[in-house]
Amino acid sequence: MSNNSHELTSEEKEIISSGEIKRSLIRISHEILERNSGAENVILVGMHTRGVPLAKRLASLMREFEGTPVPVGELDITLYRDDIAAKTTPLMRRTNIEAPVEHKTVVLVDDVLFTGRSIRAAMDALNDFGRPRQIQLAVLVDRGHRELPIRADYVGKNIPTSLEEAIQVRILETDSVDSVVVTREAM
Repeated sequence: MSNNSHELTSEEKEIISSGEIKRSLIRISHEILERNSGAENVILVGMHTRGVPLAKRLASLMREFEGTPVPVGELDITLYRDDIAAKTTPLMRRTNIEAPVEHKTVVLVDDVLFTGRSIRAAMDALNDFGRPRQIQLAVLVDRGHRELPIRADYVGKNIPTSLEEAIQVRILETDSVDSVVVTREAM
């Protein structure tokens, strides 16, 4: 159990604790800085919902290590998804990328990498903001089962799962707790 006060149900198993999330984000922030020779030409873009607070945390850590502020954007991929039914009304969230992406390295930040379809949608959405020099991907959890040839550049933890399992990332900013749990999907 993590330091945070959240009771797990009998169907849930914590696989990443609050402390492990913190350590993973510290490591990922160092890896981003090292790979890009600092923070000068880097923009972090968090994918809604949990990628946004993760991107903000990474930017804060990078600023702490480098002394350079790192722009953070928020990206809603809803209209770019390939699984939105025509008759549904999707829940739209805010997209806000104020820093120009042209000639910059954009690091997409998400909580879980699964099939790769959300990342493909995010890359399509980014095209509306210009053409980055490079797009990199940072995720807290890579659970496998890719349907598209997409891989993360920065991974907090690889967690092989079965298709009958679900990964739930809980972030303090949205869920009042930092924790990653695995559950069995209802069939």
